Amino acid sequence: MTTFAQLGLAPEILRALVAKGYENPTPIQAQAIPAAMQGRDILGAAQTGTGKTAGFALPLLHRLISSKVQLVRQRAPRALVLTPTRELAAQVEESFRTYGAYTGLASTVIFGGVGMGNQITALRQGVDIVIATPGRLLDHMQQRTVDLSKIDTLILDEADRMLDMGFLPSIKRVLAALPKQNRHTMLFSATFAPEIRELAKQFLRDPVEVQVAPQNCTTALVEHRMHPVDLDQKKDLLIDLLAKDSRIQSLIFTRTKHGADKLVKSLEVIGFKAAAIHGNKSQGARTRALADFKSGKVTHLVATDIAARGLDIKELPVVYNYDLPMIAEDYVHRIGRTGRAGSNGVAISLVAPEDHGLLRDIRNLTRRDLVLEPVAGFASTGKPIFTKPQMRQVRGPRTHGGGASSGQPQRSGAGAGAPRPVGATRPGSAGPGGFNRNRQSGAGGRAGAGAGAGGRAGGSGQRRSGS
Repeated sequence: MTTFAQLGLAPEILRALVAKGYENPTPIQAQAIPAAMQGRDILGAAQTGTGKTAGFALPLLHRLISSKVQLVRQRAPRALVLTPTRELAAQVEESFRTYGAYTGLASTVIFGGVGMGNQITALRQGVDIVIATPGRLLDHMQQRTVDLSKIDTLILDEADRMLDMGFLPSIKRVLAALPKQNRHTMLFSATFAPEIRELAKQFLRDPVEVQVAPQNCTTALVEHRMHPVDLDQKKDLLIDLLAKDSRIQSLIFTRTKHGADKLVKSLEVIGFKAAAIHGNKSQGARTRALADFKSGKVTHLVATDIAARGLDIKELPVVYNYDLPMIAEDYVHRIGRTGRAGSNGVAISLVAPEDHGLLRDIRNLTRRDLVLEPVAGFASTGKPIFTKPQMRQVRGPRTHGGGASSGQPQRSGAGAGAPRPVGATRPGSAGPGGFNRNRQSGAGGRAGAGAGAGGRAGGSGQRRSGS
């Protein structure tokens, strides 16, 4: 098996990898890193949770170190990473700090939702790498507070999501301001959809294609559970499943921002520790909710599709689809938050009779035989959701939910063994109503939600690796 040392990475980078316990690259890293270290443009598609960020961060740090002896750091950055959302931008910048801890290289993240003062200060002090979202980067360009004249490496992360959010005009404006000669470009996407290939033709030169999983493929490490339930019983079913073992953390997806807030209030009334994250929340509130969830202070994070991509929550055992996504591809991204980096996971979807078309689309996209499994006391009394034999309903209800079932991964401190009994059904109202067909719902950026994307509360100051 290939090791990071065999890839020829600089000793400073290998030291950081050893400190984190990383020895062997993932398939996407093993393919992308050597080509990127040679300066080849990269067109990469990888299933979420495969280590894509390190696939571009490690070779970028290596190239910057290699040229550091000849070049004295200037005020202008030399590398730019564009991401679609605030949370992803912050996570990518954290990865650069981790991998570059012993390199002396500096990075900063700039995003909307917070003031520009700290960001301007960091840029003026001089950084090597800027991680940004298109909207806020354009703000800095218009105010001439960022100098892109020395950028020689550009990385487009989650390019398909940026296109979905309407960022293509912004991306083109950014690229028009970058040097065109000898620029090294890497584009990463969840799929090689036709629009992604068209984007690659415009911005990449003879790229090396890297793809480690079929398009719209779900990892085999995730167990899929589909529970039919009437709409007015959906909230009660969720509470019943969560109560099987209230210590197990879960990420719960709703279709709307209002629905997320409403569900959090209902969970808090029951006694669950819950928080919401969506586009209407301030950046400080979003950052706190995510930090509390990662630290275990919050057990259940309720989110719109703003959290369907980019969030890396280690060993997250369960993802719930309280509402099925309106777009089938988002199902793949949602459940990709669990079953990451070799860990098992469970994806539980609550399927109302009204969702039959959405579930059919998910099945067709993923090519999986998604079996409907009733939960005792909550079986749907509505019309059959599927008539095709492939989409059969299981005879006999499932008697356990998203708790500590056999084989289910658990976080440290989570109980194991048989689920604890649950008391009488709690009264509840119907789940969040209304459909939002706008894929930009809950997303940061210019596309209908204000500029930029996020990171830590209070803006992004300069973060110098190793300090």
